[in-house]
Amino acid sequence: MGMRNFLVEGVSGTGKTSVCKELRRRGFHAINGDTDLAYQGDPQTGEPTDESPSHWHHIWDVDKVRALVADHDEPVTFFCGGSRNFSRFQDLFDGVFVLEVDLETLHRRLDQRPGDEFGAERSERDLIVRLHRTKEDTPENGIPIDATAPLADVVDEIVRRSQAIDDRPDRASQRRVSRSQGPD
Repeated sequence: MGMRNFLVEGVSGTGKTSVCKELRRRGFHAINGDTDLAYQGDPQTGEPTDESPSHWHHIWDVDKVRALVADHDEPVTFFCGGSRNFSRFQDLFDGVFVLEVDLETLHRRLDQRPGDEFGAERSERDLIVRLHRTKEDTPENGIPIDATAPLADVVDEIVRRSQAIDDRPDRASQRRVSRSQGPD
């Protein structure tokens, strides 16, 4: 939906939803991928699954992501949330930001979650802690953002870095080429 599109990722509890809300409050176009794009499906094929909800099957609709990225109605769009199939669409973005927090902050945030949100149950928390430690569940090429800072500072940093990415000469020519070719 933007002339420029950015993905904001991170393990559960790093602040993706809060960042999305703050970006919206500031007037930016921000999509909450967990509520607007996600469904339970096979990360490789995209086929919906009939299994009970699982972290490993929390994926985004790739065709919908492609369509939103191809729509240039907004100057910039931030896609916020986690997806197990991010590798199938992360190359569509002008930049990828990965929210990072220390373990103490992660535990504190998970302690504050309502009982019906992911991370409230012990087994889910154990998984989140493992993913935090191994980073196996987040884009490797993402720009790390210290999400232990106050929310306003985190969003300031994302906005600043997104503008810096757009100002690089190689990004402008790359966007012109990729956008003229259109989506796959």
